[in-house]
Amino acid sequence: MDFLAVRGGGDLASGTIHRLFASGYRVLVLECDRPTAIRREVAFCEAVYDGAATVEGVTARRVDSFQECQEVWSAGEIPLMVDPQGKILREYRPAALIDGILAKRNLGTDRSMADLTIALGPGFSAGEDVDYVVETMRGHNLGRIIRDGSALPNTGIPGVIAGYGKERVIHAPAGGVIRCQSQIADIVEKDQILGWIGEVPVKASLTGVLRGIIRDGARISEGMKIADIDPRKEQKKNCYTISDKARCIAGSVLEILLSEGVLPYGK
Repeated sequence: MDFLAVRGGGDLASGTIHRLFASGYRVLVLECDRPTAIRREVAFCEAVYDGAATVEGVTARRVDSFQECQEVWSAGEIPLMVDPQGKILREYRPAALIDGILAKRNLGTDRSMADLTIALGPGFSAGEDVDYVVETMRGHNLGRIIRDGSALPNTGIPGVIAGYGKERVIHAPAGGVIRCQSQIADIVEKDQILGWIGEVPVKASLTGVLRGIIRDGARISEGMKIADIDPRKEQKKNCYTISDKARCIAGSVLEILLSEGVLPYGK
């Protein structure tokens, strides 16, 4: 078929989805029924809840059938379908499949699902699970195309911004339903209460811009990543734009597609 399928619509996957759309590809996004993105302002998966989500001028729209996909593509938008197992791919075979779930493990992607398969990050072996793997670890190898072997294992330590690393990320102090008091792009102070999980407060780990926070009302488990703070208060605009990391990864995916002769729609 003359479309690409992307499993996952979180912020890193959305960087790739946005790049492919801008390059002229027809993209179908496959998501789970309750995505838990943190950087929700730049994540197409929010269309699962709201019906549509716009990232840097590009809109993804939730659909329930492949026939609706055709209509959305014709309207110059990206269809997004709740289909975590990729069942639709059994009937409609994409030109390429990109696994952008970033679960740090393989949730069912294999080389039989498309003529060309690409995975982002650890949990896959190029040449076995998929054809290519793209490195997602920040550093010298970010975006490197792996043709044999795997990406670096997940360290659980986020990239350093303005001298802060693991302090930037907030993990759930308890399990349950979260009620958020703060919103993305708010300036927050260290130890400020951002929300509540039952009777347990969720406090800001440092002072800065709340770059991401999980959706209000989400049911979460203890220890789950639920918020992200950028210590640079002047960088509020970054809350609404695709990151350098996501753009780097997207470029590598585009390179693979072109090198394998998978051209944009109509080319």
